[in-house]
Amino acid sequence: MFIEEYYSEENQKVNFTRQQASDFAKEIADDFNPIHNVDAKRFCVPGDLLFAVALSKTGLCQKMTFNFSGMVTDSVSLNIPEKVGLETRIVGDNDKEYLNFNVSGDHTRCETLIESLIRSYVEFSGHTYPTILCDLMKKNNVMINPARPMIMYESMNIDLNTVDLQSVSLKLNEEETVLTHEGKRGQVKLKFDLLSDNKVVGHGIKYMVLSGLREYDQAAMDDVNKRFYAMKDAYKAAE
Repeated sequence: MFIEEYYSEENQKVNFTRQQASDFAKEIADDFNPIHNVDAKRFCVPGDLLFAVALSKTGLCQKMTFNFSGMVTDSVSLNIPEKVGLETRIVGDNDKEYLNFNVSGDHTRCETLIESLIRSYVEFSGHTYPTILCDLMKKNNVMINPARPMIMYESMNIDLNTVDLQSVSLKLNEEETVLTHEGKRGQVKLKFDLLSDNKVVGHGIKYMVLSGLREYDQAAMDDVNKRFYAMKDAYKAAE
């Protein structure tokens, strides 16, 4: 599966180089969050890459809930089981948990379906900022800290009617996508529909945490977005 070029495996332990994680973020997810840059001081492997590797190794179930509990760096080696029970933990050599997930329902290892879901979900997830989040923040008159934007992946779930499918795509459910906040902390709930042959075959939700919130300032957000697109354009030009 295509995902194998974005991680390394030795003695049943999964590792990510900075280059692999950064390439996945930019090439697959179209995600230009600076925290995934090779030279980032606070480097972090994209949560979507952890999700993709876990799904490719354990297979897809009708119902799956993923909870992200730690930031993976290039120095972390992960133990990812080939089979999952009702509750599964992904831990590092230090026994620290980085991801746990619960599953139920029918199970499949169909690579065509799994790759389709990974690509569709990661593309959707990678465009969360600025496409979706900026509109939500403006609507709620709050914004992240322009000097140190912090947007953390909290959890996501998938609920399929069946796994007897060849491919799926995702579509944002705008009516049920919301941002709630209290003080400097906020949570975003991104609801999406899963489709196959233009028919809804399931649903999912992605939860994100925003910290350091303050009153919305259009000029400040314009500057953040300008820097974001400049970094993206520079990367594309260098390809």
